[in-house]
Amino acid sequence: MTHPAYTTELVTGERAFAALAPEWSRLHRRCATATPFQSHAWLHSWWLSYGRRGRLRLVLVREGGELAAAAPLMRVRRPLPALVPLGGCLSDYGDVLVDDERGDAAVAALTDALYTAARTALVDLREVRPGGAAERVHDRWRGPRRRLGDSLCLELPAAPMAELVARLPSAKAQQRVRAKLRKLDALGVKSRAVLPEEVDAALGRLLELHRLQWQGRKVTGEHLRPRFREHLVRAVGPMVRSGDAVVTEFRMADEVVAVDVTLRSPALAGGYLYGAHPRLRECRADVAVMLLDACGRHVTGGERTGGTLSLLRGNEPYKHHWRPEPVVNRRLLLARRRTAPLLAAAAGGDAARRRGKEALRRWRERGGGGGP
Repeated sequence: MTHPAYTTELVTGERAFAALAPEWSRLHRRCATATPFQSHAWLHSWWLSYGRRGRLRLVLVREGGELAAAAPLMRVRRPLPALVPLGGCLSDYGDVLVDDERGDAAVAALTDALYTAARTALVDLREVRPGGAAERVHDRWRGPRRRLGDSLCLELPAAPMAELVARLPSAKAQQRVRAKLRKLDALGVKSRAVLPEEVDAALGRLLELHRLQWQGRKVTGEHLRPRFREHLVRAVGPMVRSGDAVVTEFRMADEVVAVDVTLRSPALAGGYLYGAHPRLRECRADVAVMLLDACGRHVTGGERTGGTLSLLRGNEPYKHHWRPEPVVNRRLLLARRRTAPLLAAAAGGDAARRRGKEALRRWRERGGGGGP
């Protein structure tokens, strides 16, 4: 199928990826469903830390020289030959970008270009938020396709703290949160958004506080590695300057006791990572309430507010106190006729993992592993 108004390109070089920053950022702002994890600053930084030479696959669509759509992907060989989104497990959402003003024609051109780029690989689009642009590609795909569930995310409306408190199920629960907010005031905890020139130093403090708060407990090991630090600092600085991120410092008696990174886009905003000194918990300060209060302020003012306050991936019990809406991300599997067996293998593996998790959950509920 041809689309005369559009030209397509497959970018595989790191320098070319870097040079796309200005036009990629314009496209990101013209795609209403985009999340912060599709920004050029985030994806290019991730590639510099985690990408492997020869694997980059950026599928681009242009109209009149202007970038109209893009699929940020990389080629992997294991467990199956596939094109997968850049960002990996560090990104809570994956998606493609399509200029809202160009509509179905741009989607069709991107779908055809992606079909050509796939060749002998499966296209495996993970963690697509419902309503994401990649779902439009899935709907137009002319080969075998499957739509599966992926990670659970919990979402709240983008609202100030007073409205979030009002969502709580009882007057008693609301009173408890208000008491926690008063406790933070009594402790003298103050927050401020750091200036762009302060971001690098603030992120260094965040990672050190993150290490302290998890000392002696199970922690995501990747967050302690130099490559993650390099990625975070390299990505968040430009994102703060463009309004796609806010770094907040929390001080108590002129000492920084916590630092938080909130990522923002037209579609949503969410607290990505924080570090908090153990002293806060020793003082019986509720860190979750403190962070949500600050995040609520960031998403209810300015141009890039986010229609949704996402608690991002994870089903932790503390998140449910706020009565969030459970939203399951999508996994979109796209194949050509000759790669249909890869799709079947991926879908079968997904089903087997889900059955295994369910069996483990039931075993634990019955007291399995609890001793004689």
